[in-house]
Amino acid sequence: MSLVMTHARYQFLETIRIPVAVIGTMFFPAASMAFFVVPSTGDNPVAATYATASMVVFATSTTCLFQYGIGVSEDRAQPWDPYVRTLPAGAFPRFAGRILNGLVFLVLSFAPVLVIGAVATEATASPVELALGLGALVAGAVPFTLLGLTIGYALPSKAALAVAQLLFFPLAFGGGLMSAPGQAPGWVEVISPYLPTRGAAELMWAAVGDRTPDRTAVLMLAIWTVVLAAGATWAYRRDEGRRFS
Repeated sequence: MSLVMTHARYQFLETIRIPVAVIGTMFFPAASMAFFVVPSTGDNPVAATYATASMVVFATSTTCLFQYGIGVSEDRAQPWDPYVRTLPAGAFPRFAGRILNGLVFLVLSFAPVLVIGAVATEATASPVELALGLGALVAGAVPFTLLGLTIGYALPSKAALAVAQLLFFPLAFGGGLMSAPGQAPGWVEVISPYLPTRGAAELMWAAVGDRTPDRTAVLMLAIWTVVLAAGATWAYRRDEGRRFS
């Protein structure tokens, strides 16, 4: 465990030495909340609660894509990474440290959203709903973490950045995160249950509101998790075989 914490601390310090990376992590979800949610649904308690939950999913999904996708690919380009991966401690401490570091920035990404939701809108949630929302957040973040790891281990840093940028907005808009449940354009409502963002949002909406999750969306979230776990494993082993065989 001490090795895990050492790796997590090292990766955290490495990231915060570039302030714009931290600012970007916090700014985009907060800006989306301020520009899209507050003016349109801020005075409606139910709509504001659902919209805030959607923005939390938006924050976690994009942070996972960029934190793991770009972070892993950039680390792979550094001489330090192959050296660490040859040490007798194995891959687990560094991998677990990366996950812990990602969780810290995950909190940083959605904390401003919650603050804006509490201060500038009529969104409400009981302590029980907040606890359920945290569980839904963890479950919904898993496939995006795996997607980020797949991108990071499969692609070089420039390609990983491009792919993450190409994916994050279509996943957010196509998953219905930019509108209240059932209020997205017709074509979005058709495709959104099959995207992982919609499954994560359904879990969040059910946690903080009186809503039964769409079964198709939740089933597809589970399928995406399995598929992306296989993809992340394949990408890691492919990278291991190319550089260390």
